[in-house]
Amino acid sequence: MLACRALTGSGPAEASTAGRLTGVPTGTFTLPSTADPAAFASHHFNVYTGDADGEHRMKFAKGTTTLAFKFKGGVLVAVDSRSTQGPYIASGSVKKVIEINPYLLGTMAGGAADCAFWERNLGVQCRLHELRNRERISVAAASKLLANTLAQYRGYGLSVGTMITGWDKTGPQLYYVDNDGMRLHAKDTSPFFSVGSGSTFAYGVLDSAYRHDMTDEEAVALGKRAIYHATHRDAYSGGINNIYLVKEDGWVKVFSGDVKDLRDAFDAEEAAAAAEGSSSSSSSGAAAAAASTA
Repeated sequence: MLACRALTGSGPAEASTAGRLTGVPTGTFTLPSTADPAAFASHHFNVYTGDADGEHRMKFAKGTTTLAFKFKGGVLVAVDSRSTQGPYIASGSVKKVIEINPYLLGTMAGGAADCAFWERNLGVQCRLHELRNRERISVAAASKLLANTLAQYRGYGLSVGTMITGWDKTGPQLYYVDNDGMRLHAKDTSPFFSVGSGSTFAYGVLDSAYRHDMTDEEAVALGKRAIYHATHRDAYSGGINNIYLVKEDGWVKVFSGDVKDLRDAFDAEEAAAAAEGSSSSSSSGAAAAAASTA
């Protein structure tokens, strides 16, 4: 593990030196015990180039499926709950929707600690904005704050791929922010995002079935189906499907269920649809035969 040293505003120089040499924190803020933490993290834990050259000591093997889309009723957010460490499933009950405040939500993809820490930090900044300006922060401003923060730590090895969504004076809004400080806005021409190892499968479902004029119930059903197909095809996604709806008066959690139960439900629906189609075909055939005889 990486040894740490502490930065202190006061105290004997001997204590500070001892902290640097032993790696024992002597204050409240710890840093790697190296002259240039950013260069050290970039060299040993670089998430952009991987460890193909054999020099990096850690490989960030991540897996998840998160998605969000805008529709006429607001914004729907759907996630799974599986946390993996390479091929090892570390947890099946991770809460990947971070409730920043009653009107803002963030999702978790990448490093769990990085996403949780910086989105909670965003919650602090949003609250300070409310106290200073006496009004709720906009979704655009909140996502910009997070993007600016992550841009300052570019090269430190953070791993964040998050969606920030909420409802403000301009209506429902959705943004994607990652650890490079990149920030994308969901518009009418591209109203949804999906992040994680299962995102390609989720995108397939969203591309084929998304409509802007969906009802809330249809949006929830689409979110369930997209997460189900992603967890079915992606070994690093699974567990519990959690779904949130963002409305004008704030977000509400509308569903939480095991993806295995979703599979059973969808299998039953497909079987019923197939039986109905077969029955309709038989009836049509019988009617045609009767008409020919007549």
